[in-house]
Amino acid sequence: MRNRVIKTLTILFLFCLPSNLYALEPDVFVQSTVNRAADTLSGNLSKEERMEELKKIAKDTVDIRGIGFYSLGSHRKGLSNEKKEEYSKVFENYFMNSFSSRLAEYSNPVIEVNSKEKINENYTLVSSTLVATEKRPAIKIEWRIYTKNPDKPLIRDLNIEGLSLAGSQKEESNSIIQSAGGDV
Repeated sequence: MRNRVIKTLTILFLFCLPSNLYALEPDVFVQSTVNRAADTLSGNLSKEERMEELKKIAKDTVDIRGIGFYSLGSHRKGLSNEKKEEYSKVFENYFMNSFSSRLAEYSNPVIEVNSKEKINENYTLVSSTLVATEKRPAIKIEWRIYTKNPDKPLIRDLNIEGLSLAGSQKEESNSIIQSAGGDV
């Protein structure tokens, strides 16, 4: 209980500091995000309540708009600003429901952040491991963190055992658009 209180106070402290005093480091950002999700998943909430809490976490920490536009690929070029806004709303709704319903099934995930590597001013890769249990092996996860605004880092992609979730989303979106005759 004491450790949980300390962890909660630490997270609150990190998020309540004035932005001009402290830029949240990408590895700390990932660990605090993982801790928030783990607390939600290990609580006594219904699946619907978990989904709502996970949506709040995603809205705070994931660059949903950036992932949505990345998913469009070359189809983005021909869209008007009005169509881009319409697409962004539809994609966000799809992403939030898909993400939260999949993640809500997990219980007590333990993810340890191992290292970080600054790629450039805009991106940092954070390496982590989903700790093994009796039912599953350890899983390596790389987080692509968008750090253009160091006060508000955002998750742009997860690479799970070599599979890019943003890349998979882009392939799925392209397939849907192609089956619709190219209509976004």
